[in-house]
Amino acid sequence: QVQLVESGGGLVQAGGSLRLSCAASGRTASNYRVAWFRQAPGKEREFVAAIDWTDTNTYYTDSVKGRFTISRDNAKNTVYLQMNSLKPEDTAVYYCAADPRGWIALGPNNYNYWGQGTQVTVSS
Repeated sequence: QVQLVESGGGLVQAGGSLRLSCAASGRTASNYRVAWFRQAPGKEREFVAAIDWTDTNTYYTDSVKGRFTISRDNAKNTVYLQMNSLKPEDTAVYYCAADPRGWIALGPNNYNYWGQGTQVTVSS
């Protein structure tokens, strides 16, 4: 069993930056795939970015390419999402998710473990 805890959300002006963290506990998640999803009010949960267990393959949804970077520090059992050039449309609750099947997958049904979410609000 893996427990995930997100942190780093907050209120930021458009153009600003935030770094989200997803800390895993319970067992090592170094061989897990990990992804970030987000859900805005009234919208479905959407994929944002993913990283595989090898830490060499990443994937981003088109709307965040060039602005967001996903990375992991397996020694700290933590995955990060660096978000730059934030836009009001990035406002959402951000969730991290993990799964022991290590290669990248995009849909939420491909992830067994979820955090509680952290709110990101970008003001215009």
